[in-house]
Amino acid sequence: MPVPPPPKPLLPARLAAAGLALGQPVHLRLFKDEAVLEVWVKRGAAYEKFDSFPICTFSGTLGPKQAEGDYQAPEGFYEVGAKQLNPNSAYHLAFNLGFPNAYDRSLKRTGSALMVHGNCASVGCYAMTDYGITEIYALVAGALKAGQRSVPVHIFPFRMTDEAMEATAGHEFLPFWQNLKEGYDTFEATRLPPPVYACEGRYAFRAAASCTRVAAW
Repeated sequence: MPVPPPPKPLLPARLAAAGLALGQPVHLRLFKDEAVLEVWVKRGAAYEKFDSFPICTFSGTLGPKQAEGDYQAPEGFYEVGAKQLNPNSAYHLAFNLGFPNAYDRSLKRTGSALMVHGNCASVGCYAMTDYGITEIYALVAGALKAGQRSVPVHIFPFRMTDEAMEATAGHEFLPFWQNLKEGYDTFEATRLPPPVYACEGRYAFRAAASCTRVAAW
């Protein structure tokens, strides 16, 4: 029987060891294929990765959520504001991703109550362990309480390297993933989540007259 890893030190101790503090701005990235949620914390002018948490489970396969009841977990660019936090969730703790966002609505995609939550069980949501969601929730809630207007949550099917994209040649969702890669590459280059807009059936990362800001607020 494999020996479980030792427990992590408490969140305040890990933050302090990294020279960080609860309340600094936060950015989340989720990767379906790796089943991992990354927490990035802003230090100075850019974000740095603070920690990674395993995604206990999510339903569906690689690809976006398109309709209520399709059992897919979303992919794309979302924002979490204070009103989306649910400290009284039946799944320990939860926050709503804000699906459908302006981009999803432009494509008439439907769905509701798409969450990141605990309890390690999911139908269309991203389920974490209770330990994991406790820490993630604390970081998100702390950042919002300290003045961050909303927390960007970027959800990808996999790490969008050139090699990974080449391996998906011919996939039905390749054009969608190529669009997601634009935002992925921007963050990789700058370590800053770009502003995200819905523009004529695509995500865009610069404002234009025909675009709508994707943010939940």
